[in-house]
Amino acid sequence: AHSHDSAAKAVAIIREGRAEALMKGSLHTDELLGAVVQRDAGLRTGRRISHCFVMDVPSYPETLIVTDAAVNVAPTLAEKVDIVQNAIDLAHAILELRGPREMRVAILSAMETVNPNVPSTIEAAALCKMADRKQITGALLDGPLALDNAISPEAARIKQIASSVAGRANILVVPDLEAGNMLAKSLSFLAGADCAGIVLGARVPIILTSRADSVMARLASCCVAVLVAKARRESTTKAVS
Repeated sequence: AHSHDSAAKAVAIIREGRAEALMKGSLHTDELLGAVVQRDAGLRTGRRISHCFVMDVPSYPETLIVTDAAVNVAPTLAEKVDIVQNAIDLAHAILELRGPREMRVAILSAMETVNPNVPSTIEAAALCKMADRKQITGALLDGPLALDNAISPEAARIKQIASSVAGRANILVVPDLEAGNMLAKSLSFLAGADCAGIVLGARVPIILTSRADSVMARLASCCVAVLVAKARRESTTKAVS
């Protein structure tokens, strides 16, 4: 009957087990996510939902995952734990098609040293220690790292950063939505990157595309969602057996 009804019906189909992914059409993002996060009739889990861009940058040898650039505006440290774990789980679902791979997470800031005057550096250090304590699993974490020494081995060498992540990151965790949005769009429009967008943390992957996205970006986002749904299905089957 109207856009909110469309979102509610789509979520109901997921809850009935009739579909394994949800895709945004002409609705506004907040209309769709509003139905997703409803406490009783939505698709919430114990995780906070977050967005990931999967980016193929021509000049970079790794597939890059950038998070969160579309959902969480100014995430807290606790919320960043879920944001990081969602991205790691996504990386395993889509990057291990040809066998096990090392997931390397760079927690980005404006510098590579911990500075009490820059909150994102404090949170980066805390996230890395949480990974040491197995509160975040499935990847190597390092941070704070500036963007240059996260993706450039030469920059990391010049700055004498001894790290298994620096210069080789395949997951970039940004301080806030503004930084992430600018980074992702810079890679797309200035570096010619192809990208896919997906929301994680709900019961199913959510394909969240922009009105400005190309047909290729929409198809790529669908492909990523299919891989995530497949990984979840296999994980559930393994747990049951």
